[in-house]
Amino acid sequence: MNIPIPPGVFDLIPTDTKESWRSTYLWNYVESVIRETAVQYGFQEIRTPLFERTELFKRGVGETSDIVSKEMYTFDDKGGRSLSLRPEGTAPVIRAYIEHQLYNEAPIHKLYYIAPMFRYERAQAGRYRQHHQFGTEVFGNTSPEQDAELIDLLYTLYNRLGLTNLQVCLNTIGDASCRIAYRQALQDYLRSSYDQLSKDSQTRFETNPLRILDSKDAKDREILVQAPTILDFLNSESKDHFEAVKKLLNSLKIPYTINPQLVRGLDYYNNTVFEVIAGELGAQNSIGGGGRYDGLMKTLGGPDMPGIGFGTGIERIIQTMLKQNVAMPSPNRPTLFIIPLGDEAKAVCFSILHDLRQHNVAAQMDFSGKKLAKVMQYANQIGAQFVTVVGDNELKSKQIELKEMATGNKMQASIDHLSRILQVETKAKDFIKIWKEMSQPFEDPSEAAYFVKKISQSIEDTKKITQTLENAVEKIKDLLEDKKN
Repeated sequence: MNIPIPPGVFDLIPTDTKESWRSTYLWNYVESVIRETAVQYGFQEIRTPLFERTELFKRGVGETSDIVSKEMYTFDDKGGRSLSLRPEGTAPVIRAYIEHQLYNEAPIHKLYYIAPMFRYERAQAGRYRQHHQFGTEVFGNTSPEQDAELIDLLYTLYNRLGLTNLQVCLNTIGDASCRIAYRQALQDYLRSSYDQLSKDSQTRFETNPLRILDSKDAKDREILVQAPTILDFLNSESKDHFEAVKKLLNSLKIPYTINPQLVRGLDYYNNTVFEVIAGELGAQNSIGGGGRYDGLMKTLGGPDMPGIGFGTGIERIIQTMLKQNVAMPSPNRPTLFIIPLGDEAKAVCFSILHDLRQHNVAAQMDFSGKKLAKVMQYANQIGAQFVTVVGDNELKSKQIELKEMATGNKMQASIDHLSRILQVETKAKDFIKIWKEMSQPFEDPSEAAYFVKKISQSIEDTKKITQTLENAVEKIKDLLEDKKN
């Protein structure tokens, strides 16, 4: 009897021919670009447990939020503790930040994570009960530059992954004093239409009326068309902060639109909130977003430190890339597939295989001993770039023939120098990329001077190494002469 996968979740397999977004080689590529970009922006990785005490999310996310009230996977462990699978990443990171007293190590921390989140949601396109998120959190900085830097990071990441047709939506929900006045104005506006609101919005009317702005219900959206906006209730401090963020984004040439009804789906936000949407995803068109949460740290028992962060779903990133026909990397494949003929060749080839891998060359070898045609077919199936067959003649001559599978071209290579040849082949694309960048004409004298300085230093270093080697060779020759005498 087969035991199927639970509803709302999925497997990632090496290459999924039915749903290509579930292919691990695409996830590896996206995650590598994420990590590279995050590090360049000064972020360090943090990892927290898959489950936390339920109280953390009730206090951190808000008991009235959909996540806590409807979507969490909550259970009692054998010790009677109420635990919940992590539905979002900010509260656990703050918990870890407080518990390890990271605030004593430096005044500002920039952290990122790539992790699965769990929410019991109705299964639909782009929504899963386990989804994977790239998130960032910055603690200790209230400046508008920090807000703009996070939006820049997210926008840059999408650009590096080849995404287009993106829209950055921006808003501010002010500080606590702004929201008190706006909350009253919004309730006054909605009161006459209370009976027409959706059930969820009626519940939120008293507990958190700003969340009604986040409603996807068609009737709610119609009622909200003429609703007052938070932008009319900002104090000077919140207004100045928002204007500074917009000015910084303009300087970076990041296009954005102001959406006065953008509040995001979590209770802890204040001031700047933002979201990036992609038209190709249909109704669930948000691929990432975040905002500032300056009071959350104190709410969770830590020092009163400002914070800001964002989250973006990796599933949605990859699905959007595919829908936009973005150029994708090829599945991982071996540079060389070795086919030994006979036991002696198998032993030699196994050593060659090890040596290639020690030199960072992806290589595989046939262990089955099946007929040559079957093995060649397998090498083609796994996408081997080159194939070589090694028998008695190759062992005697120490020369092998490398066949390029895509073109059928063949070339001779020495067994003893095979790793050198394939290292160049493996790194050829990197060499070409670097050469294209470096071959551009210098536009500034300081750039040219720096380049000349570095090349000159490399030449001097090479001369010193060469001289050292020459001296060593002379000493070896002297030793050999002494032994003869």
